[in-house]
Amino acid sequence: MEKDLKISELKEMQFKLYELNKEKWHDMEPKYAKDHILFMIEEIGECISIIKKKKIDNVMNDEGIRNRFIEELSDVLMYYIEVMNRLDISAEEFTKVYLEKYHTNLNRNYEEDNKKKYV
Repeated sequence: MEKDLKISELKEMQFKLYELNKEKWHDMEPKYAKDHILFMIEEIGECISIIKKKKIDNVMNDEGIRNRFIEELSDVLMYYIEVMNRLDISAEEFTKVYLEKYHTNLNRNYEEDNKKKYV
């Protein structure tokens, strides 16, 4: 049976990783959140690099390349959750704001919005 992780579980798992590594990692303080955003961007770059070098068809069809890509996406998510933990964003708070943004985007006209942005 495959597991589908909840945000609260991801946050708890990331806290466990922090506890195991707190001697080597930054203190769990909001001021270090920006560093973790930068680490996350670096991991996004690694995802982009895989797509660029291995091509999207291989990400879709080659099990080894796909697993490596998903591993890098996992790193992105871990840093993302690390930022949430450092800024004390609860799973409930995130879910509330995410759902509000989702509903806003359901009614959004991206084409019109982009025309207004670059006038």
